[in-house]
Amino acid sequence: MKTIKFYFVSIFILLLICNFQIFKSRNLQINQFPKPNYNFSKNPLDSLKIELGRKLFYDPILSQNNSTSCASCHSPYAAFAHNDHDLSHGIYDSIGPRNAPALFNLAWHKFFMWDGAINHLNPQPLAPIHSQTEMGSSIKEVLGKLRKDSIYTFNFKKAFGDTQITSDRFLKSLAQFQLTLVSNNSKYDSVKRKKSEFTLQEKNGYKLFVKHCNSCHTEPLFMNHSFANNGLPIDKTLNDFGRIKITQNLIDSLKFKIPSLRNLTYSFPYMHDGRFSNLYQVLNHYANDIKTSTYIDNRLQGGIQLTENEKVDLIAFLLTLNDKEFMRNKKFQFPRN
Repeated sequence: MKTIKFYFVSIFILLLICNFQIFKSRNLQINQFPKPNYNFSKNPLDSLKIELGRKLFYDPILSQNNSTSCASCHSPYAAFAHNDHDLSHGIYDSIGPRNAPALFNLAWHKFFMWDGAINHLNPQPLAPIHSQTEMGSSIKEVLGKLRKDSIYTFNFKKAFGDTQITSDRFLKSLAQFQLTLVSNNSKYDSVKRKKSEFTLQEKNGYKLFVKHCNSCHTEPLFMNHSFANNGLPIDKTLNDFGRIKITQNLIDSLKFKIPSLRNLTYSFPYMHDGRFSNLYQVLNHYANDIKTSTYIDNRLQGGIQLTENEKVDLIAFLLTLNDKEFMRNKKFQFPRN
């Protein structure tokens, strides 16, 4: 009798644990990460909606001429950035004004786009869909195509219970897939979980990072939800002045969103215009080439003084932010069925 009682108690405890894990995964409560900014109560994660969003993310049907998908600029093999071009390319090989940013840990972002033009993940896809240098389409055109597609009609019914294909359901599904793009299994994360240790060079690099970089690229997400003028001289061809275009405030001149430093090996080229192809060029900019201006970030006045050996050590630490599990996760790659 005691054995049977113990069995049922064990099953009950296991069910509680499983339900707790499901609850955590539905809301992306990640150990060592802060609470997400995304409000999951209005769009709780669901496996069918995630899979629908994944199909939409990889489908060029979202573009005007059916040639360009979200993944065209956000490749899973580049941490959902793009390596082939410094600036994004869209339909008819048109060239966009900025570098395609990497996509991961989006539930923790407060702003999207290099200038922070959008403050919520759900409507963010509307910008590239309507952009003439990206997808060159419209939400009306996209929904019309999806409604005529029997496979999508079936998939929307599976995910939502009926065949209604609305902009709200379309955007929520895309958001669901993107929300699952969580990167938190780098060597850095393993060290913080006390499952591995930094090498001496990585330790030295970590100290340099904390001293010089952490105030902008704040652990553990390695971003701080803000914008900064980092002393880059303006590209006279692009003539991109950054966040001032959104706020019309002079103090935002040449300010761009501070990106996460995770997965840097995979997400080159760097900066809003992709002008740097490797990390040495980035560090050389901060050490030697900062262009002083009225609105440059105060933390960068005078540059960051680093010896050549310190640059090597700092890069050694930055490489510990690479997440191979994230890069190899087949659930994030092109859907085969």
